[in-house]
Amino acid sequence: MEAAPRPLALVLGAGKRNLSPLHEDSMKKLLLLLATAFCAVTVHAGEYPDISITELKTAIADKTAVIIDVNGSDSYKAGHIPGAVDFEATQAALAKILPADKKALVVAYCGGPQCNAYTQAAKAATALGYTNVKHLSAGISGWKEAGAPLEK
Repeated sequence: MEAAPRPLALVLGAGKRNLSPLHEDSMKKLLLLLATAFCAVTVHAGEYPDISITELKTAIADKTAVIIDVNGSDSYKAGHIPGAVDFEATQAALAKILPADKKALVVAYCGGPQCNAYTQAAKAATALGYTNVKHLSAGISGWKEAGAPLEK
């Protein structure tokens, strides 16, 4: 005969007072580790808001965005989002390239969803005082997959 399911509180040991100190310490460490990992992921995920390909296309058409390619100069020369600047080649002069309006839309992108290189440009823009910095998480790979135009 199948055993009846146990309440989650009992499975997790809630209400039991006979846990060994070693077991309690291990559980506390595990919970602390999980909470820390959750907070780190949450903070990183929300550091720079995402912008969709559609939204970026609109901003490009309206000429309301500065786009920064963080894929490296070779990749940039092979093809980049129209109007994007090559971060590797212009990093030292970024303050001169970005607009005077610190509320202007600045979009950084790199290879794709798993790439975090964009943060270099996003952090540089933020350090210069820009407050509307976004991330195209789809990156150049998503841009190409969407059939969007490239500039060389």
